[in-house]
Formats: sequence, structure tokens, C-alpha cells
Amino acid sequence: MAKYIIIGAGLSGSVIAERIANVLKEKVLIIEKRNHIGGNCYDYKDKNNILVHKYGPHIFHTDYKEVWDYLSQFTDWIYYQHRVLGYIDGKYVPIPFNLDTLYQLLPKNLARGLEKKLIDKYGYNKKIPILELKKVKDKDLCFLAKIIYDKVFFNYSKKQWGLKPEEIEPLVTARVPVLLSHDDRYFQDRYQAIPKEGYTKLFEKILQNKNIEIRLGTDFKDVKNKLKYKKIFYTGPIDMFFDYKFGKLDYRSVNIDFQTYHMKSYQETAVINYPNNYDYTRITEFKKFALTESNYTTIGKEYPGNDGFMAWPILNEKNKKIFNKYWQEVEKIKKGNIFFIGRLAEYKYYDMDDAIATSLKLFHSVRDEL
Repeated sequence: MAKYIIIGAGLSGSVIAERIANVLKEKVLIIEKRNHIGGNCYDYKDKNNILVHKYGPHIFHTDYKEVWDYLSQFTDWIYYQHRVLGYIDGKYVPIPFNLDTLYQLLPKNLARGLEKKLIDKYGYNKKIPILELKKVKDKDLCFLAKIIYDKVFFNYSKKQWGLKPEEIEPLVTARVPVLLSHDDRYFQDRYQAIPKEGYTKLFEKILQNKNIEIRLGTDFKDVKNKLKYKKIFYTGPIDMFFDYKFGKLDYRSVNIDFQTYHMKSYQETAVINYPNNYDYTRITEFKKFALTESNYTTIGKEYPGNDGFMAWPILNEKNKKIFNKYWQEVEKIKKGNIFFIGRLAEYKYYDMDDAIATSLKLFHSVRDEL
């Protein structure tokens, strides 16, 4: 029994818990299925003191000053500009595809002419989704769009999602646009960094309050009929909450093969994508995030598929229709005492900063009724 219960100790649930405990001075019970807090942001130090992201690389980036200021209460930062390379045609080139990538993959004279056409049509420093670029009528830009689509997106999408780029939500492919500049950073946000002591320590500090109790290793579906509460904030899978009455929503899962080597550096940058070669989609070298000094290094090779941990919602038409049925059920109880929020509850592809911003917004909107 608790006045406020939160299902899930990931970003969305932890922020709500912190606000209730610190602002309202009320007690909160968090129920978490896993044996750790932090959701997919969870990290740990291996035997070589390298901070490993258990569920794949997480780089915090945001343009929201209020989100940056909020998190900065609980952590110091390692300022880090994320740069990703892709292994294409036997070369390591910048990803997202930018003007440098253009010149590295194509002859200089051809690249110069294509650059001029791109800038004339769209303007410098613009971000163009590949599916938009594919619609262009100009034959030269159409030629370029096909090269980018074939070499950067098509095979990567097939590995990552098991689907062609056209078969998933356009907003997903637009997350990795064609960048019309020489900026080789993966993100262009105002604030970019890694928590100095790691994400797990960040979550520990967010949840460090005598008013917050955490029950790890507890499955909501096993206890939901035993709970008594005034308000509940649910961040778990929405289809599970409703006992899959409209069917299961699809997620793409991933397995990560962690390997440690007796060498100071394994690869040029922290993350390298492999769109066309090998079965894995990318390799992450974790020590490059925290600039760890060690004679050893730990990498993670990612193999997406239908097993492993649940990673990304598959936002296609089939799943959107199923989700809408569940959300109609949410609307029926919305004025009650249950709130649905977060990646799993909203079946949404959330960046970390958006998840935090949404939780802060929800708290502010309902605090008077809490």
C-alpha cells in the first residue's frame, strides 16, 4: 500500500518519483521488474574500471535548458561530442551522411557538382530525411539519393528493424538525416555530455530520498491486483497493462556481445556503424565515452533481432493501429488515478531528454491534484 506508486525505475518513472518526493514531500513506492534501476540507461564498471553501457551506447544530448539544468542537480558532466563513423565501400566515413562523406565516397569533381546542387536546392546546414531526398526530380540528386539510400540506409534498416526504410515510421529514418554541412557530429544539440560517474550513479542520486522506496525484481503483473494507492504512474508496456487484449505490440530486440581486449584502443571512434558488412549493426568502444585510461578496452557488438532485450518499438502501420486501440482504453481511465507515460507506455521512440521533459511536464500539469 502506498499513496503514490510508480511502475518502472527508468527515466520517466524516476523523474516523477523524484518530483513527488522532493517537491510534494510525499512517499513513493517504485516497482521495477529488473534487478537494477535506470532502465536501458543502466551502466556498470567492469574489472578494468571501464564504464560499460549494458544496453548499448547512451549519449545525453538536448536543446532543453530546463532538462539540462534539472539533471545537472544530480551529476557533473564529461563534455562529449559524439562522432560516428560508418564502414562503407572499405572506408570509415562520417555518419550521418554529410558533405565530408560525399567527398570521401565519390570523385572530387562529381562531389563538387552534387554539393552545389544540394545547397542550391535546400540551403547550407539543412537536414534532409533520406525518404524526402529520394523524391527529388533532378537526375543528379536522384543518383545521389540512391547511393545514400543503398549504402547508408537500406541494409542497416534491414538489420536494425527487419524492415525496409519505407516500412517504418518516417520520423524514425529522419532521426539520421542527410546533413548539408561539414559538421561531422552525430548530434547538433546545444548540450552534449556523459554523466561523469555514469548513468547508474545519476539515477541513484535522483532517487536518493527517504520518501522513495524501491522494490527491484518485482513484476507489476504479479502484484497489480494486490496494490492499493491514490495515484499510479505506469511506465511499463501498455499492451501488458491491458493483458494483451488487442494483441502484442512489436519491439525490435538486440543482443550485445561484450568483448575485452588487452589493447589501449580498438577503433578510431566510440561508435562505428556497419550498414552493409557483417551481421552486427555497430561496435561501441565504451572507454572512449569517459576517456578512461586503461591498457584494456571493452567493446560491444550489437545484433538486432527478435531475441535479447526489448529495445525499440517498431512503428509501422500495423503496430500503430494496435496501439491506438490501447490508447482509447487509456482515455477511458485518463480522468481516474492512473497515468501512462514513457517509451513503453506510450509506445514511442523517445530520446532521453524528451522522456525527461515529458515527465516534468506531466508532473507540473497534475501536481495540484496529487
